Amino acid sequence: MGLSTAAIGALAGCATPGTTSVNALPTIPPVASGEKITLTYWAWLKDLQKVADIWNAKNPNVQVEAVWIPGGNSGGYPKMYSALAAGGGPDLAQVEMRTIPEFMLVNGLVDLSRYGAEKHASKFDPTLWGQVSFTGGVYGIPQDSGPMATFYQPELFETVGGTPPATWDDWAALAKELRGQKIYLDCFPISDASPFCAFATQAGAQWLTPEEDGWVINMTDDATMRVAKFFDAAIDDDLVTTSFTPYSPAWFAAAADGKIASLTSASWGDALIKGVAGGEGKWKVAPMPRWGDEGYGSSYQGGSTAAVLANSKHPKEALEFAVWMCTSHEGIDAMIKHCGIGWSPAADYIGAERQKPSEFFSGQNYNEEVFVPAAKEQNPDWSWWPITQQSFNILSDGFRRKASGGTLVDAVAAAEKNIMAAFRNKGLSIRKAGA
Repeated sequence: MGLSTAAIGALAGCATPGTTSVNALPTIPPVASGEKITLTYWAWLKDLQKVADIWNAKNPNVQVEAVWIPGGNSGGYPKMYSALAAGGGPDLAQVEMRTIPEFMLVNGLVDLSRYGAEKHASKFDPTLWGQVSFTGGVYGIPQDSGPMATFYQPELFETVGGTPPATWDDWAALAKELRGQKIYLDCFPISDASPFCAFATQAGAQWLTPEEDGWVINMTDDATMRVAKFFDAAIDDDLVTTSFTPYSPAWFAAAADGKIASLTSASWGDALIKGVAGGEGKWKVAPMPRWGDEGYGSSYQGGSTAAVLANSKHPKEALEFAVWMCTSHEGIDAMIKHCGIGWSPAADYIGAERQKPSEFFSGQNYNEEVFVPAAKEQNPDWSWWPITQQSFNILSDGFRRKASGGTLVDAVAAAEKNIMAAFRNKGLSIRKAGA
């Protein structure tokens, strides 16, 4: 998995004028013994300084200063790009996994393999490590992820004698039964293509593949079309509501009022679902439904990295802090406690707090029972691409037409053509699979 050499070159060729790849320059030596430095880390995690302070107490010569910035697409990324173009910026920055290739477009990231990142690979979930690894290079340290499962209200399922659906066909049957009770099983956001992407990934889709001569796109493969047809039918048959999105005020109201029975979402959704009024003891967690015998047991939604930006003067020390923060027991526990971080990227530790039963989720030890296996049942072949956010915007625009008679199937096919055009506008080579 990862970008080919040619694809790396194509990304570098689209860099902001005046920038050069730091990865073509000699490596920066580590600080001399006794020298004191301060690393800066821009992130949208709350109270990250409290995590850094644990490191700081043990590493007096390498201090970390955390600086809060808005979420990436809410202003954080433009701030990073501006700093890079001006020759500045922090040592570390929170960058979503799906956005790593976009930063490579502007030569914005240090290849951490040049500073020994590979020796830490075994400490991380291999699927996540694959999403930051490109042709022998490592362009970010996995910081958190979002394996998926189904959060549900057992009492609502029991109104029709239902149990958590094992397959999506079971899901559709249960949804139909619940509609007879004026309950929706779930919602489907037509304004946000991210959940659809996660479902297609679970089914085995691989939309963009880097090859030696550029990118190959295949958004109309069997797996994606199966998912699009399935949710076209679910919406047409009123099995799901499209009138609100997950975690919106309307969603919380419906969940509290017993009008929506479940939500298939990422692990980080547990903290949000605890905001459902009167919900304590009324929710449980089950594995995500499967696409029959095909695809994977789970998928992923969200996930970020601690990336070292190109203008860092201390990339080796930045790497060491990032690995400590994301794999040590004290770092992971502190990020859960202070930052509400998503699922741990560590290969062997989910955090002490997540090894306990939850009163809110009916006394279930759901993290170990459901999310530990889910994290190991994800599509390992999925690759993100240089214009992921623009691609999602294109697909979401097409999905909105569902409200006025369009179809998800047509929206995906149209989006594929528009994404190909967007690639070419960036000077990137792309072709349709089989062409």
